[in-house]
Amino acid sequence: MATAAVVAEEEEMLVDEQHRVDLRRSASNTTSQVAIVGAHVCPIESLDYELIENDFFKQDWRSRGRSHIFRYVTLKWSLCFLIGALAGAVGFFNNLAVENIAGVKFVVTSNMMLARKYGWAFAVFAGSNFVLTMFASVITAYMAPAAAGSGIPEVKAYLNGVDAPDIFSLRTLVVKVVGCIAAVSSSLHVGKAGPMVHTGACIASILGQGGSRKYHLTCKWLRYFKNDRDRRDLVTCGAGAGVAAAFRAPVGGVLFALESVSSWWRSALLWRAFFTAAVVAVVLRALIDICRSGKCGLFGKGGLIMFDVTSDTAAYHLVDLPPAILLGIIGGILGSFYNFILDKVLRIYNLINEKGTGYKLLLAATISIFTSCCLFGLPWLASCRPCPADQSEDCPSIGRSGNFKKFQCPPNQYNDLASLFFNTNDDTIRNLYSAGTDSVFQKSSILLFFVTSYFLGIVSYGLVAPSGLFVPLILTGATYGRLVGMLMGRHSTLDHGLFAILGSASLLGGSMRMTVSVCVIILELTNNLLLLPLVMLVLLISKTVADTFNANIYDMIVKLKGLPYLEAHAEPYMRQLTVSDVVTGPLQIFHGVEKVGNIVHVLKTTGHHGFPVIDEPPFSDSPVLFGLVLRAHLLVLLKKREFLHTCALSGVDASKQFSADDFAKRGSGKRDSIDNIELTTEEMEMYIDLHPFTNTSPYTVVETMSLAKALILFREVGLGHLLVVPKSSSRAPVVGILTRHDFMPEHILGLHPFLLKSRWKRLRFGKSTITKFFSSLC
Repeated sequence: MATAAVVAEEEEMLVDEQHRVDLRRSASNTTSQVAIVGAHVCPIESLDYELIENDFFKQDWRSRGRSHIFRYVTLKWSLCFLIGALAGAVGFFNNLAVENIAGVKFVVTSNMMLARKYGWAFAVFAGSNFVLTMFASVITAYMAPAAAGSGIPEVKAYLNGVDAPDIFSLRTLVVKVVGCIAAVSSSLHVGKAGPMVHTGACIASILGQGGSRKYHLTCKWLRYFKNDRDRRDLVTCGAGAGVAAAFRAPVGGVLFALESVSSWWRSALLWRAFFTAAVVAVVLRALIDICRSGKCGLFGKGGLIMFDVTSDTAAYHLVDLPPAILLGIIGGILGSFYNFILDKVLRIYNLINEKGTGYKLLLAATISIFTSCCLFGLPWLASCRPCPADQSEDCPSIGRSGNFKKFQCPPNQYNDLASLFFNTNDDTIRNLYSAGTDSVFQKSSILLFFVTSYFLGIVSYGLVAPSGLFVPLILTGATYGRLVGMLMGRHSTLDHGLFAILGSASLLGGSMRMTVSVCVIILELTNNLLLLPLVMLVLLISKTVADTFNANIYDMIVKLKGLPYLEAHAEPYMRQLTVSDVVTGPLQIFHGVEKVGNIVHVLKTTGHHGFPVIDEPPFSDSPVLFGLVLRAHLLVLLKKREFLHTCALSGVDASKQFSADDFAKRGSGKRDSIDNIELTTEEMEMYIDLHPFTNTSPYTVVETMSLAKALILFREVGLGHLLVVPKSSSRAPVVGILTRHDFMPEHILGLHPFLLKSRWKRLRFGKSTITKFFSSLC
């Protein structure tokens, strides 16, 4: 009796377990379906880098000869050349526009200060900043919300396999360029390097879309790039070109694309990215030579992109290593705290932005007025200083950039704090990096500017306007680096300008956690290779220290935006699960010859982008998985209306009814809709032979495979769908389908909350961790 009771109890538990499995598979996965792109919440989908191997595309590839291969290779290199040339031209135009617009603003304000019309000077300064900020915010909010922010998180997510509407559209590109110029010129503590990465990616994506049928700008040559794989490579090159154009750092741009934004890399892509960045450098040099003749306006002298301001020889000794180590430690702490505060601020901004466009604009207006008050008001706290007699530069500098701003001071005196606040970010960085200026700035001025720029950089990011984090971090890091140099005094032989450079490197390493790319960018930025050992040391220390507190800033923003980014590692709890443990349903399948009405019904009632195709008798001896068909291809078949009157295999060659252009991938974010296809009642009763258009070799995994192993396969190959097949041949030929959203932690832990305690975490130092550490020592 006892044995029977135990058996009955076990059977009941098995029934309950099977019931829970059935409930899980009958429920749809609704996690990670939308995300914040720029300043707008929109639906997202996965890209598919898998090669589609169906009968139709195989026949199309077999029909191509050597001439097609030559066209393909030639077009690849031609597009890389165009991406580099356009990115270099846009980067130069951005810098030139900012210097001229901001230059006119500062000259007019300075002239009013000379006339002692301080009230009018503030009105002009604050008013121009307000107009520029609101212009950038309005065009972003109403024309292209995807252009808000730096765009680097969106580019990083795209290269990981996440697509969203309008992230690389022509409208986004135009608003990104114009809005960035206005935002940076408005004296907000934002940079143009991040937006340049997004701009370069936009240029690459638009060129790789194969033209436009709407404007009759397409040809057979361009059809080769109407797929996700080639566009991914072009966008990677564009992102690297953006950094190269922002800092005139071609090698740093390539390394940035490799280290920070790309999820897939290979040697052929490295070669093309390097070629693209080299074109950027050549274009910038040519445009700079034109500007040296004085044809580029008020402040456009040509050398404004590169901070080539350090001394020819950087002398340092063993005694200078402790200050460099200290800079690295402080930079790691400040960088991680910067990320922590910025994450909290962005969460608050998201709550404000959810209330509507009016609140977004009100937030931008508030930050603009607050920034103008700080930049104009704080220099009054600094005392005037007499101009140094041994300086080759004019003092005070009136009507132009320089280290010696007159502001409210009498003749032959300058305001060192105004020299920092009352300049463009580029000019301020140049002042801080300058060699031989150890006695130009006071400690109190540097400290006040550091605190102000640190928090202004945080509150300025996240507005509904194009804005970057690179330059504010460089500026803030340079300030604290120079402050550390002042405090070291005679204990170090390093010039304060070199301390500023090391400070920038340490804060970049502490916040962005990039090492190789930042190291090379800093060296190209300052044109001083002798700093390499110290910069490497500072970056390694700052990144190590910061990693013990939180993640890098771009990963935090990607997570905050809700973008389903797949990490390179699998968390340990994934090894406790099999793929069948996370499969959700209901599973929608099609037969090899399917009724049109059934296809329309499934497409209208689900949002799936891939469907298993099953062959059953009389088309096969037993139910068998034939392959996978994509929603986009089904929509093409429905629009073409090449239907069959009976449920039978089509005897017509598909290449005579369709062309490869019909199935080419549209531009990023552009999707066809089933709602736009109208079919008659008679057509709904007809059939479609799906065999020629079904991918007959989709990636499949057995249901007992660990989830961790499946994640690595899914990410490394760049899949959009992964079919789950049963271990037993007696069951249905396919039991489920995995997408990117099924690997998201919120989905997995929602199904199996008991795994939350075993979730993988990096070593982080929190309050409890530090308390336990010191208590163990006692």
